[in-house]
Amino acid sequence: MVEPILVAESKVQIFLLPKMANRHGLIAGATGTGKTVTLQTLAENFSARGVPVFMADVKGDLAGLSQPGATNPKIIERAKELKLADFKGEAYPVVFWDVFGEQGHPVRATVSEMGPLLLARLLELNETQAGVLNMVFKIADEGVPRRPGESTGPLPLLDLKDLRSMLQYVADNADQFKTQFGNISAASAGAIQRNLLALESQGADKFFGEPALNFDDLIQTQGGRGVVNILAAEKLMQQAPKVYATFLLWMLSELFEHLPEIGDPEKPTLVFFFDEAHLLFTDIAKPVEEKIEQMVRLIRSKGVGVYFVTQNPLDIPDVVLGQLGNRVQHALRAFTPRDQKAVQAAAQTFRQNPKLQTEAVLTQLAVGEALVSLLDENGSPEIVQRAKIVPPRSQVGAITQDQRKQVIESSVLAGHYEKAIDRESAYEMLETRVGRRAEAAVASVAIPTASVPEADKPSFFGRISEMLEPRIGPRGGRYDSVATTAMKSVARAAGSQFGRQLIRGALGVLARIAKVPADSKRQ
Repeated sequence: MVEPILVAESKVQIFLLPKMANRHGLIAGATGTGKTVTLQTLAENFSARGVPVFMADVKGDLAGLSQPGATNPKIIERAKELKLADFKGEAYPVVFWDVFGEQGHPVRATVSEMGPLLLARLLELNETQAGVLNMVFKIADEGVPRRPGESTGPLPLLDLKDLRSMLQYVADNADQFKTQFGNISAASAGAIQRNLLALESQGADKFFGEPALNFDDLIQTQGGRGVVNILAAEKLMQQAPKVYATFLLWMLSELFEHLPEIGDPEKPTLVFFFDEAHLLFTDIAKPVEEKIEQMVRLIRSKGVGVYFVTQNPLDIPDVVLGQLGNRVQHALRAFTPRDQKAVQAAAQTFRQNPKLQTEAVLTQLAVGEALVSLLDENGSPEIVQRAKIVPPRSQVGAITQDQRKQVIESSVLAGHYEKAIDRESAYEMLETRVGRRAEAAVASVAIPTASVPEADKPSFFGRISEMLEPRIGPRGGRYDSVATTAMKSVARAAGSQFGRQLIRGALGVLARIAKVPADSKRQ
């Protein structure tokens, strides 16, 4: 049996059962109330039990997991208060990741892996534009036709230039796809292209490509401890928060597809912390929301526990919130009528404790305190308790660049993801296809003299003689030569022009004669 995780302490100790950790959870609370420390404590305890963890570091605070801590006076004081006799500083195995490849190993996905549904959300497409994007993916999967009934085979969509080339090709050849896929308007294709350029300006071009992330690299242990995978997301959150949310959603989706069904294990295969979770559900399309609901409901049977971290439980849709059995709620602010309604709604999400006025306590919690309700052995939520969170053993706060560099360079993955690969894909295939068409067009109008021996090629005067010879028609009739026909055309044009000038001159002479007085004629 895996040792339970001590999360907090009230009048009694409150434990999270590892076999219930894949039933998902919620860590909520206003800014500065202790959510990050709670997140760090949980990550440490999962790692200590051999459970790999993935988490996004949106402020740079979680990198301290890689360094031993227990030097902060407040941390030491909390450990003494909770009578944690064996409390000491410890570091945990950490792997840093970064979409931009600056603060960790580069993490990439191919356009095909992202898929049209999530990419449409990323590009903020309307329904019509999303339909066109779906067509483009379908055509790329089936291949573009060489001749009726033939195909080039699949065209891999790996990076953004592949998608742009495919969009351009489909828009330029919309007529040949109209019968099978419907109308593909140039306006929709153009709108997608513009949004792709905007996405690229945010740095998303660094995310799409190869080598793509191998999810087995996230599920590793070192010395019996689970590896803590930390995505450095400060820059990503500042430049493209929607890219951040969609990226994490893509990771969940890929984990769902990648991992086998294992039912309810003694401990999770992986625990996934989704920080700033409210971004995931902001301006979300119905198909994407349904996909999230499905994943949260079913991914626990793959051994994955998903923990949403946000300020208010109401940031999470009710259907998803109902799946989150393990809850740690830090203090909420209630300065406005709207805030007060949020506090009331948050209090109602707990299994009530008759000895505790949950709604009132929510606004009174000190930093490091929380309302805690975890699942018991039967999977039922326990009554809510006001408790103090167990402090982390690793360093609280950011680390230096030298420390980060050392962790990155000592990683078993060092050098594997750093060099991007640009293999042949849709862009190169379509470029080759266009080039071959151009060559064929040139060949169809070129004079086929390359195969004639040099000695047999006609001389310059021989070619002039050939041009002056009359042509023989298909029925034996004789016609003017090419040169004769050309000369006659020139003569006709010159004759016509000369004739017009001659007539104009004659008419001018007659007009002048008509104006001469009669008596001058007699003289």
